[in-house]
Amino acid sequence: MEIFKNTNFDFLRYKWPFIGASLVLSVLGLGSIALHGGLKYGIDFKGGAIMTVKWAGAPPIEQIRPAMGKKIRGEVVVQNVTDINDKDLVLISTELQEERLLNQNRKAMQDVLDSTFGQPVAGKLDFNNASQQMLLDRLRDPLQAAGAQSNEDQLRKLVADLETFRNTPPRSGLITSFDQLSGVPGVNAAILNALKQQCYLAPYNVRSVDMVGPKVGAELRSKAIAATLYALAGMLVYIAFRFEWIYGVAAVIACFHDTIITIGLFSLFGKEIDLTVIAALLTLVGYSMNDTIVIFDRIRENLKILRREPLESLINKSVNQTLSRTIMTSGLTFLTVIALFLFGGPVLHNFSFALVVGIIIGTYSSVFVASPIVLFWHNFTENRRRNSPSPAVAAAKSPVSQKPSQSAQKPSKAAK
Repeated sequence: MEIFKNTNFDFLRYKWPFIGASLVLSVLGLGSIALHGGLKYGIDFKGGAIMTVKWAGAPPIEQIRPAMGKKIRGEVVVQNVTDINDKDLVLISTELQEERLLNQNRKAMQDVLDSTFGQPVAGKLDFNNASQQMLLDRLRDPLQAAGAQSNEDQLRKLVADLETFRNTPPRSGLITSFDQLSGVPGVNAAILNALKQQCYLAPYNVRSVDMVGPKVGAELRSKAIAATLYALAGMLVYIAFRFEWIYGVAAVIACFHDTIITIGLFSLFGKEIDLTVIAALLTLVGYSMNDTIVIFDRIRENLKILRREPLESLINKSVNQTLSRTIMTSGLTFLTVIALFLFGGPVLHNFSFALVVGIIIGTYSSVFVASPIVLFWHNFTENRRRNSPSPAVAAAKSPVSQKPSQSAQKPSKAAK
């Protein structure tokens, strides 16, 4: 399927503006990394704990940060994020320097939330943050005493239904009034009264807690860097074997270009690098390389057919011939990742951001970075060949060739 037929765009005419833009973005990104003392790593790479909390109403971020800082050592980062279903989510991240502090830090984070914002009621259970087993143990005797639920199986089913109702959107783990539970099948006035007597409602719900030790984080970071470098090295060998070595060098430089600009933009926008971002970068390396190989393969085919055509014109023709394929592949992929970026939620935000940036950068680098490198190299070698004297001319100009031979200097006996 071809969207464009017989196009004749002069792509390489605009190579310098795009190369200039790439240099500016690369310098800005590397400058930002240097200014901030390195990349901003996520919990996956630096170690620590990250807690996702849903709030009833606007999160009190300005109160959370100092409250956590008083109880927890090291850096504490509090971020307000937006999910497609949950508008009031907060990510609380703490940095850990020692493995033994993992569980201690997690408990400290929970204690700070309970004491500062939970408004606990003595002797009562927090319904919004209780597990199914905790609810079952707390409600068994009161419900049986009230005669509401005498059968153990019925009680388990009731508690499971209450938890499911609480965790289903739009509540997503947080209810603000026990009267909301009246819509759960089997819940009557006696059950609601027992819930109100045994439980209270905190204004937040801890959605998840992820913890990574510092040693594991450092190991993951080194392996992620190695994986990216191995991928680039393997592709360099493959393309150098399939085409010429200069094609492999051009493709790998384009991939480095894509990676550096993407990481630089992460630093400029203050985004964290975690395992999902590394997965996105490796995806982009393969994506950009594939797009570059398609163009290089067409250039190689045209070199056999159009031997007398100037190389710049031949490269332009090759890019035009693969334009429909590039638009279809890059365009459809871009629509997918932009939807993921807009609606994927905070968990996939950095991953989708890397893909959105990488597809844009990777598509134009195949045309305006990799292809010009091949052109520059061929022009350089051609000029060098033309300027170097041929062997016959070099021999004629050589002092040795201009020196008279011994036979010419001495007359022969016949001449005498």
